[in-house]
Amino acid sequence: MTGTPFHDLQDFLALPRLRGLVLSPDGTRLVTTVATLDPERSRLRTALWEIDPAGARPARRLTRGAAGESAPVFTSDGDLLFASARPDPEGKEPPPDAPAALWRLPAAGEAKVAGTRPGGLAAPAVARGAGTVVATSMTLPGAASGDEDAERRKARRDRKVSGILHAGHPVRFWDADIGPDEPRLVAADLPPDGPAEWRDLTPAPGDALVETDHDITPDGRTVVTGWRVAEPRGATRGVLVAIDVATGERRVLADDPGYEFGGPVVSPDGTRVVCWRESLSTPTSPTDIRLVVLPLAGGEAREVAPGWDRWAGGPRWTPDGGALLVVADDGGRAPVFRVEVADGGVTRLTGDDAAYSDLAVAPDGQAVYALRSSVDAPPAPVRLDPATPGQQPVALPGPAPEPALPGSLTEVHASAADGTPLRAWLVLPAGASADSQAPLLLWVHGGPLSSWNSWHWRWNPWLLAARGYAVLLPDPALSTGYGLDFVARGWGEWGAAPYTDLMAITDAALARPDLDAGRTAAMGGSFGGYMANWIAGHTGRFRAIVTHASLWALDQFGPTTDMPSYWLREMTPEMAERNSPHRFADAIATPMLVIHGDRDYRVPVGEALRLWWDLVARHTGDPADLPHRFLLFPDENHWVLTPQNAAVWYETVTAFLDHHVLGKDWQTPELLR
Repeated sequence: MTGTPFHDLQDFLALPRLRGLVLSPDGTRLVTTVATLDPERSRLRTALWEIDPAGARPARRLTRGAAGESAPVFTSDGDLLFASARPDPEGKEPPPDAPAALWRLPAAGEAKVAGTRPGGLAAPAVARGAGTVVATSMTLPGAASGDEDAERRKARRDRKVSGILHAGHPVRFWDADIGPDEPRLVAADLPPDGPAEWRDLTPAPGDALVETDHDITPDGRTVVTGWRVAEPRGATRGVLVAIDVATGERRVLADDPGYEFGGPVVSPDGTRVVCWRESLSTPTSPTDIRLVVLPLAGGEAREVAPGWDRWAGGPRWTPDGGALLVVADDGGRAPVFRVEVADGGVTRLTGDDAAYSDLAVAPDGQAVYALRSSVDAPPAPVRLDPATPGQQPVALPGPAPEPALPGSLTEVHASAADGTPLRAWLVLPAGASADSQAPLLLWVHGGPLSSWNSWHWRWNPWLLAARGYAVLLPDPALSTGYGLDFVARGWGEWGAAPYTDLMAITDAALARPDLDAGRTAAMGGSFGGYMANWIAGHTGRFRAIVTHASLWALDQFGPTTDMPSYWLREMTPEMAERNSPHRFADAIATPMLVIHGDRDYRVPVGEALRLWWDLVARHTGDPADLPHRFLLFPDENHWVLTPQNAAVWYETVTAFLDHHVLGKDWQTPELLR
């Protein structure tokens, strides 16, 4: 098959990408965010689209700002709030680095600014009854008001000051520095016209609100939020607090030294909160994640489904408060489940092979809406019944049609060395057969607590299928959706069961007559990059290995990652040494493509630099014959997200694979020459 969007990288990048789903209070309007390439094709620009929950009308675009729009949420009277740095048509032209303001778009009319802060506004949440809005606003630590924050920002900008003074850990997160400003929660009752007057609910939070979630009760009186507390030895731990909107008084709802809490969602009657509770891991015991319900007035947290061996997330209450609709990884899928709050009964609602997200329950409780994706279908809006087991979703007219694929999807099964059942998705290129065998690429997922069960815009196997490769997407030990024991099989021993599982499932795939066992490669990013490095030092069965954002020397990784306290709970120094790929550098004989972004703080670029040196230093032949390559992106993060850099990423990967797996002449991508 030719002519699909996956045969041309620019066509692939131009595909619309849906994210998020919110429902109006009356249940008549769904809104999603759609990202598309800007006219220069250099970045993704987001816009808001409306979807008809009844499925009768086509989707329609609501916003067209050059700065993009995000974080949509409905007010209690049905207006749409969103965040955007677009210029105010009634105000001055903003600077290029202007922060996002909060905008209000009525069902009929033009959008107007609803609120501003010097550090911007994000993550708005609305009280369903009272209409009170709570949002996150970045604020400099010494500022007591928005005006003072603006003055301090101007002083730093005028004097070209960029320094950040830290008094604890962490100091970075993924690809961003923490500070100099801090997230605060602000609240307001939106006036019909004009911007809101914000009340600072957390005047001196420090880093307590970094990477936390919040919700507000229907009466607008209480905000429930995650709150990070500092602990000895540089660690932090998440607790759950309630904040009085009128006074700012804060009280603790959930705090246990053996757990973290977060992701609160308030019940429809405002009396209870559901949140996740995650046990703190040790080098010998993996973490475990459970949903718990606790009374807002205070009291013990109660586990919702204590006998269910799955990690549920994204909970949404039914209107009567009697059940929760959740999503959980499950055997290479992520179905929707209904959990009865009273007795913990669990019902799987969806019977297909998809992964669901962004659940939204109709106000009358008669329907639930979601984004549905799968390994072979990008996210799209659907409607479900909130009580029927094993159902198939009803597709709703969305902003974009489903793209044609350059192949097909099937499943592979095997048994691990200890007898544990294993499975993987296998993407087959069009035309693969016993008479026309396809080369195989083993693609290891990151995480490691993750699963190949949904569509990936960034890690997309269909781009490789369009170039003739079969792609194996396995879930080895440590993957989610198979129970806690499956995670425990690889906990603290990344080089053991995860590696042997990968080899076993690869053997099972290569037993197929339509795959060529003599032309294989392995690839992975993050934890998948770690496994690529481990594979390189332990087998020569693959013709090429691609390692992206990978862990190489665990002795240096632990103290330099953005979250070293978490890493120290996962492996002892002895375990890290035993499982470190760098110890096996002398055994590497397979050509390797090393890829890294310099702004990756989760896996710092020092991992790639040390790996690259270890490869180059061991090459004793003619330097011109070095089989390895190093692709460095100085301005990219863990994922390499800028559209044209992502295109160069794929061009380099396919050129490397084509050269070493298919025997083609090496062709440096045009923009890297």
